[in-house]
Amino acid sequence: MIATRLKFAVITVVMLLSGCATAPTKWTHPPMAIPFQPTLQQQIQLARIEQILQRDDLSQATLAQVFYERGLVYDSLGLRDLARLDFNKSLTLEPNQPDLYNVLGVYFTQMAHFDAAYEAFDSTLELAPNHIYAERNRGIALYYGERYELANKDLLPHYKQDLNDPYRVIWLYLNDVELQPEQALALLKQRYDASDKKAWGWQLVRLFLGQMTERQLLSDIAEQSENNDVLAEHLTEAYFYLGKLHQNKQDYSTAVMLYKLALAGNVYEFIEHRLSLLELSRLYSAYQEQDAPNSETVPVVPGIKKKAADECGFFICSFERVFALLIR
Repeated sequence: MIATRLKFAVITVVMLLSGCATAPTKWTHPPMAIPFQPTLQQQIQLARIEQILQRDDLSQATLAQVFYERGLVYDSLGLRDLARLDFNKSLTLEPNQPDLYNVLGVYFTQMAHFDAAYEAFDSTLELAPNHIYAERNRGIALYYGERYELANKDLLPHYKQDLNDPYRVIWLYLNDVELQPEQALALLKQRYDASDKKAWGWQLVRLFLGQMTERQLLSDIAEQSENNDVLAEHLTEAYFYLGKLHQNKQDYSTAVMLYKLALAGNVYEFIEHRLSLLELSRLYSAYQEQDAPNSETVPVVPGIKKKAADECGFFICSFERVFALLIR
């Protein structure tokens, strides 16, 4: 009953999406999920780990594993500074941990410390050449480090390992937009046609291809999400990739709003949640650079100062106001 009411409420919100003459996305209200909260299981797990750490008979390898496990719990709760402290403790006790290097590489990417991220992913692949995520994650770090040719060398083989994974296709496309923009859409269409199109994420690919509108995507998420967890996860993904779509169109104010919506569900473990923080940080840095006094550089974000306010009252088109809200 609760799930049915939740689905009805979200569908109702989606149906409120209405036209607006000057708004770029024609929305008035975004669909939202109830944000993830710490579960009883996570809290019990932390309590048990604290009890284990009181023991004085733990081997160095066991202690390293315990710190790693607690770091993962902290990470799932969004307590990333505490998680990183535990990961560093674990790595000091036991250096040969490919999964841990991979996690740290993701952290470094989110912090825009790209050289450290590359080294972490290299360490993962040296210790575990067939690691399932490190190659993709290194490709994403190279993409954000604007080393698109090297990113392609990671993302393309990763895609070829599973032609039916929509997220591998999406990241390859995002890199292609920078590396070979004239061919990016055609390559995306080829890879879409070669897939089985079964996974939910192919709807995101159809969005990039122009085969689905934003309103249709959000309506489908509302109708197909059987519970709040699925709804929060799908909205996190949808808002992030919608943000990338609008950012590539230089619609920066909408991109900022979408990245903030991607954060709203507290789905901390999803790469889309982590990278939304990075995207917001990069946009804020670009704004600050453009707004610097006596700047002689070409504006990083064209037209940002002159953008008209949205008549619908939902979009925040002044970046001064956007980022004032962001840091509250």
